[in-house]
Amino acid sequence: MTTEYVEKCDQGYWIQGARVSLDSIVYAFLSGQTAESIAQSFPTLSLEQVYGAVAYYLSHRSEVDGYLRKARGEFEAKREAAHTADPMFYKKLAGARQSKP
Repeated sequence: MTTEYVEKCDQGYWIQGARVSLDSIVYAFLSGQTAESIAQSFPTLSLEQVYGAVAYYLSHRSEVDGYLRKARGEFEAKREAAHTADPMFYKKLAGARQSKP
């Protein structure tokens, strides 16, 4: 008997039965967090779901890594477009960050 922990829908990967993306679990796992600490960070997930998601990632690593690279590239393109569209806003934002104690 196998249990499916990850589903692909809306061009993304999600933990089955939860509104948590596989991205969140993978990035936490890659940063060195244990399954137990990841489960604590996502109280809607069981420890079994976290282990299932990590196992899914490890068995589909090249596919998921490709998806993550593509998503990161799309994010960077949108971020650059936002900076180009309103440079004064981002200049003010940077100034506010620098003046913060």
